[in-house]
Amino acid sequence: MKAEPPPTSRPSIHEAMRRFTHAALQAFNRIRLPGPSVLPVAGAVVGLYSGLAAGIFSNLIGVVSGLTFNAAWVGDALRRPGSRTLLSAWDALAKAQWHLEHAIIGAPLAFGALLLARIIEPGGPRDEVKRRLRLLALLVLGALALYYPLVALTALNRAFGNAHHVTEILPHLPWWIYLVAPSLGGMLVGRLLRDYPDTHGHGVPEVVRAVKSNQELPGQRGLLKLVASAITIGSGGSAGREGPIVYGGAAFASTVGRTLGFSRRELAILLACGAGAGISASFNAPIAGAMFAMEIILREFELRVFSPIILASVAGTLVSRGTMGATPMLNRLGYQLVSGWEVLCYVGLGLACGLLAYAFVRLLHHSEDFFGGRVAGRMSAWLGQLGLPLRAGIGGLCAGVLALLNPTVWGSGHDYINLAAIGQLSFVFLVTACVVKLAATAITLGSGGSGGTFFPSAVMGSMLGGAFGTLVHYFFPASTGPSGAYAIVGMGGAVAALTRGPLTGMMMLYELSGNHAIILPLMVTCTIASALCHYLTERKAPKTQTDEELLATTPVRALMRELAPVPANMHLRPLMDQVLTTESGTLPVLDGEGKLYGIVQVDHFRDIWRDEGLHPMLVASDLARKVPLLSPDTDLAHALLLMDQEDVDALPVQGVPGSQTCGLLTRALVRRFISSYHARQHAHGEHIVAPTEAAN
Repeated sequence: MKAEPPPTSRPSIHEAMRRFTHAALQAFNRIRLPGPSVLPVAGAVVGLYSGLAAGIFSNLIGVVSGLTFNAAWVGDALRRPGSRTLLSAWDALAKAQWHLEHAIIGAPLAFGALLLARIIEPGGPRDEVKRRLRLLALLVLGALALYYPLVALTALNRAFGNAHHVTEILPHLPWWIYLVAPSLGGMLVGRLLRDYPDTHGHGVPEVVRAVKSNQELPGQRGLLKLVASAITIGSGGSAGREGPIVYGGAAFASTVGRTLGFSRRELAILLACGAGAGISASFNAPIAGAMFAMEIILREFELRVFSPIILASVAGTLVSRGTMGATPMLNRLGYQLVSGWEVLCYVGLGLACGLLAYAFVRLLHHSEDFFGGRVAGRMSAWLGQLGLPLRAGIGGLCAGVLALLNPTVWGSGHDYINLAAIGQLSFVFLVTACVVKLAATAITLGSGGSGGTFFPSAVMGSMLGGAFGTLVHYFFPASTGPSGAYAIVGMGGAVAALTRGPLTGMMMLYELSGNHAIILPLMVTCTIASALCHYLTERKAPKTQTDEELLATTPVRALMRELAPVPANMHLRPLMDQVLTTESGTLPVLDGEGKLYGIVQVDHFRDIWRDEGLHPMLVASDLARKVPLLSPDTDLAHALLLMDQEDVDALPVQGVPGSQTCGLLTRALVRRFISSYHARQHAHGEHIVAPTEAAN
């Protein structure tokens, strides 16, 4: 007869499970979010949405292009349900790359995070942890919910040919489309952006400035910029795709970072994640996107920024390959350095690309001044009096006229890069394309159109490189490669010169071409082009104070607010009332000896204001946080550095000996000071961003 199991075995197992669950809960309850450990996760989530933004943007351009090129398919599909159009749509949906593995991996992770948020015990700081876990999980689920409809929309756009074969469609368009479509698109964009002047930039400089000055980017402005830029590009205006996607990704990252409560430094890294993922998704080049984020946006290569930026670039690229296709932008070509003497030719190409980028920058800003009424002459004054819709419409009309001369003007023009890379374009076409693309992009953006300058500069560089290569190969056929090799390298040289980012230009073209042998010409051309454009730009740039110089030369006393500090023994209730009535939500606090000690902020009341039993027990000294004290003669740059180190938005300033008041400097006061300085510059006709695509 079998022995019965001991009666204590089941309770002991139950007790062990209970202890394990209790220990797990204790571990969960020690989680602190956000922090360095969660920053890579947040970066990956931002990368997902940057990839989605790139897909949405591409499809919006496709829809607008489709309405411009062939609106007849709508009537055909409605009149004949069994038509070839609908059959091709079903076939495209069946062949779409749905990538179900994204849902198989992402959904369990998101639901697991939701379960974890539910398991963690409520109360105190854990409530914030639960909220942040829920937010990250819901963002992942939201990305999955957007991804698959976007894949379907991409398939439909391909079925109707809305976003492809531009090089085949443009020659068959009637001449009046070239004039009407860009004009109407410009007027519509001008109407959309008329009441939002902060969205008129090219995208990348605004993100750089936000990172450098610790500013936030509103998320709704990013969506508006995507829509306006899609209309500009889809209707035939000459502009690029990358600027709006960079701005949109960074704006979303700013919103997520604020909601999760990241520090200023972590928020800057998250903005770079959104920008880098946007570039990765646009070019299908994750390494170049990560390099762009570190070299152009953050201007640093510290180890702590690598993981979030790289994960964001990978996530953005994976999503964009489903929503935009995995086909590389450039056809794989086996060009290589023919001889050592050819390096001299690439030196000459680098000089030419540097001059091209400098001319583009100068013409772009001159166009902005001309359409803004800041250039001497009746025409400029008349344009400056017009509303933004009319100015942008006139700019679109000018771009349409130039598109009649050369089709590369239409949209971003990147479809012609492959033709230049395989040497199918004549020398006259290449030269004409470079010149008219330069003029059309400056006019489109200067008149009020929306879009970036990255893609157009790449097109101009490829055309210039192709023309340059045609000449050198004609005179030195035995020691030089074909014109297509110079077109590819010229593309990288123009990008490097415009952004003053040689590593970005090198890595982008190296990754797009997939050709290791072309790296030496790229290194030579990108470095020389970037250095020359930088020298010419700085030499001609107006000698105005940069933000860093302004902060370093302005003392704290110029901005600080004088107020009476609260005594150390002030009880909680009157302390709360006094702090809540201040503009900054911060007050200086004295210690028991009457000396300035630190600050008390609204956030300090978050965990105790509901517990009325603590009100008579706590005083100001119990809640105050000790922080460094500023001298009135300290410069603002050092004050902001201390705020970043302490992760606070305000610091107390020592008062005059014997005075009953002291000073308080807040980050908002500094931000307002910089904004007013830029507004004064703008009122005098000075450009509020550096005269390149990326401000230094």
